[in-house]
Amino acid sequence: MSPGEDRFGDAPYDGPLLEVTDIKTYFETDRGLVRSVDGVSLTLERGKTIGIVGESGSGKTVLSRSIMGLLPKRGVVREGSVKFEGQEFIGIKPKDMRAFWGAQMSMIFQDPMTSLNPVMKVGNQITESIRQHLDVSKSFANELAENLLESVRIPEPRKRLKEYPHQLSGGMRQRVCIAVALACGPKLLFADEPTTALDVTVQAQVLDLMAAQQRERFMAMVLVTHDLGVVAGRADDIAVMYAGRIVEKAPTTTLFANMKMPYTEALLSSIPRLDDQSHTRLATIPGRPPDLVHPPKGCKFAPRCPYVQDKCREEEPLLTDAGGGHLYRCWFPVGTPEGAAALEKNRAAGAAPAAALATGPTTGGQP
Repeated sequence: MSPGEDRFGDAPYDGPLLEVTDIKTYFETDRGLVRSVDGVSLTLERGKTIGIVGESGSGKTVLSRSIMGLLPKRGVVREGSVKFEGQEFIGIKPKDMRAFWGAQMSMIFQDPMTSLNPVMKVGNQITESIRQHLDVSKSFANELAENLLESVRIPEPRKRLKEYPHQLSGGMRQRVCIAVALACGPKLLFADEPTTALDVTVQAQVLDLMAAQQRERFMAMVLVTHDLGVVAGRADDIAVMYAGRIVEKAPTTTLFANMKMPYTEALLSSIPRLDDQSHTRLATIPGRPPDLVHPPKGCKFAPRCPYVQDKCREEEPLLTDAGGGHLYRCWFPVGTPEGAAALEKNRAAGAAPAAALATGPTTGGQP
């Protein structure tokens, strides 16, 4: 059976659209193996959205590229299991994956100026995947490309087809990237920081546009971002990543109402709030992410954590099931008597990072 062939014939697949089990992606360097993704598991149903949240360097983008198989040919170790509609992707050659890229799963890359070809007209970039995957004429492909630009709310779509990316604004370039990703009607869409380079009003427009397209096409979506506020009302589930691992995962409402991981709390605290007074100092997470070649012993967030205790520095916590699909990786969870005691002990002794102690705990609730 070829990779693009439907193994189930005409019968619809009734399992999860995407099943990722203990996937690991390591990069070989002169310093040693960089453990960019270190044992991540998740599932995604058709029509649902999962938000992958974390700082730069936490492994979000590498996880998305690893699931799709968009990795360098050499110097990469990729293990685990990735199943799309029940079909295993680990071990499939890149030339065979082309049957899936664009047609079954697609990605909106972070920077449209570098992901779009600067010397290729917009229309040709959209019709390229259409002609590759769909048996249609050139005129039909052009008509479909025009309809796609219209569906992503680009004015004068016929005119834009003949323009180059540098002739468009940042927001319009991002809409073109969305049109390219949606051209063949994929079942799974990866959106890698799709609003990073855009101003706030355009960010909201692009996110609303993606949500509308998802509803119309009943797509599953993986929304990668560093901002918990972006996924607050747009994701069904949220997975928080740190040092290549998921440190907390829960349905969105559960996560904001009852977060357990201090790192999740720190991310939420770092979001500026409209009700803050002018010149209020922004909350930050002290320190920097760990070295993924030589990660620290115990909990990877321990050197930056206001709740840290001796046990955290010696023993790495496993994912704990809090029920209802809520998983977290912490010895002294936020909102528990143990966590409150650990925080108070550190405050009294001044033992945790000063900036973290000054921030204090956050109350649950959606930003």
